Amino acid sequence: MEQQKCLCMPLLGDAFPELDVNTTHGPMNIPGDLKGSWFVLFSHPADFTPVCTTEFVGFQKRIADFDALGCKLIGMSIDQVFSHIKWVQWIKETLGVEITYPIVAGTETLAQKLGMLHPGKGSNTVRAVFVGDPEGKVRLVLYYPQEIGRNIDEVVRAVRALQVSDEQEGALPANWPNNELIKDHVIVPPAADVATAAERVKLYENFDWWFCHKPLKQ
Repeated sequence: MEQQKCLCMPLLGDAFPELDVNTTHGPMNIPGDLKGSWFVLFSHPADFTPVCTTEFVGFQKRIADFDALGCKLIGMSIDQVFSHIKWVQWIKETLGVEITYPIVAGTETLAQKLGMLHPGKGSNTVRAVFVGDPEGKVRLVLYYPQEIGRNIDEVVRAVRALQVSDEQEGALPANWPNNELIKDHVIVPPAADVATAAERVKLYENFDWWFCHKPLKQ
């Protein structure tokens, strides 16, 4: 029973679990205080750890890319706010990077709500990335083990891809926008009947009726 509790996690399309948290920027409600904005919440098992430090710097270095997408960054680490403050001071003084996004003081309760306690990986939390949309819905979840760092460029790409998919009503291919087959095109949703399937090949570039694609709308 306890193991099931630890393994509960937000599912894609769910409302993001409501969290009242303390951060380096003061109290915050997630997702309430982020309503109307895309957001990325990324978590860490502890302050003053090498991999997590590289990730904090990596997210900060790309904050202009997130800003351009109207996407807010929120870090989280399983330590108290005073520890976070000292950690970001160290990063600024030693690495020359000022962390400008808030950092949540993580707890075991928060970790359980977000499915970050994986018994097979020991007692520490795994590192997670949650992407939420302006309605506070969970749109993407990534879990990373402690031994490998995250690819921050992929998080930027994923947020951009989700926004484009919503706006242009289609799916996006592997490695978008640099797919080997259709480049930055959008994949047309599948046909729902025989007549539509026949019409698709006349309307769109395609490999077959079930694999049609269209250029991005400008």
